[in-house]
Amino acid sequence: MNRRATSKSNKIRYAVVGLGHIAQVAVLPAFKNANNSELVAIVSGEKEKREKLAKKYRLEHSYSYDDYDQALAQVDAVYLAMPNHLHREYAVRAAQAHVHVLCEKPMAVTEEDCHAMIDAAKDGGVKLMVAYRLHFEAGNLEAIRLGESGKLGNLRIFTSEFAQQVAEDNLRVSESSSRGGGPLYDMGVYCINAARYLFRAEPIEVFAASANNGEERFHNVEEMTSVVMRFPEERIAMFACSFGATDVSRYTLIGTEGMLVADPAYEYAMEIRHQLTIGGKTKTRTFPKRDQFAPELIYFSDCILKDKEPEPSGIEGMADVRIVQAIYESAKTRRVVELPELPVKKRPTVDQEIHRPGHAKPKAVRAKSPSGEAA
Repeated sequence: MNRRATSKSNKIRYAVVGLGHIAQVAVLPAFKNANNSELVAIVSGEKEKREKLAKKYRLEHSYSYDDYDQALAQVDAVYLAMPNHLHREYAVRAAQAHVHVLCEKPMAVTEEDCHAMIDAAKDGGVKLMVAYRLHFEAGNLEAIRLGESGKLGNLRIFTSEFAQQVAEDNLRVSESSSRGGGPLYDMGVYCINAARYLFRAEPIEVFAASANNGEERFHNVEEMTSVVMRFPEERIAMFACSFGATDVSRYTLIGTEGMLVADPAYEYAMEIRHQLTIGGKTKTRTFPKRDQFAPELIYFSDCILKDKEPEPSGIEGMADVRIVQAIYESAKTRRVVELPELPVKKRPTVDQEIHRPGHAKPKAVRAKSPSGEAA
């Protein structure tokens, strides 16, 4: 176990790197609900954000990106919440400083980036986890349980739609897909990940098509992408993700004897709802809104303190990124793209559920939601 495996107070000390919308409205407030995790530093390129948020959270340490190495000297772990194309650099630098890494999804832009992060964590003797919050959320874990229980029969089909209207000046559309912009990296990874954890398998080939309505805001990225993924045992997963359609966050899992509709399925700011139909009878169930970010912190800190391998690991993050790359290749070439076999890995289980109550949405400093609304 490396020198940063534990801290004197049995709390893992974190720096949150990147202070955009998700960091301010979800990550920073989550530390209040995570009793084994302590927020001690923040890192941002904007001085006003650093100063106001340091004062709000009573932090002694706040740093610019230029002073990232100084931040690393103060903490046991980092939560990386900056733009996707920066994940590799800042994860590798943390690992080289023997600091554990909890990285927002997508893990990185390319499979090569992911492997570099995994190798750096191994060489640095630190833990690496990708922030798949739904691996700890009751509704999605219940969907996994239902799928494995046999109540739906033999699982055959997964479908999903995930869309929102993204403002023209938002980083998600201003950055090209080569730098992690676009709906696939931002929203498609949820659909890909859900299909994988519900089917308990990896896709063997993908076929995709992208579309663009010609609006100026989609000059650098596609407006939407539709994907078909073939899984072992002749199962099919289909999804569409878009930055130019009305809000929707839904998936359907269909078996030979029943089906489950989760709507909404992927949200963190509202409840999750299930509609389960078996034998012509339908039941509904609601999973109340909760803090989905504190469980990530609690779980990751526990992995550090007890020297356990996290699930979702770097391999889990890489598994989605390689599929995203294959989807872009398929959409470009208009051909089916085969995926090589992955090593056997852990998958999320119902035992991973951690429940923490929701919190009021804080007012953000110089940060807007993807739609352009002020927090």
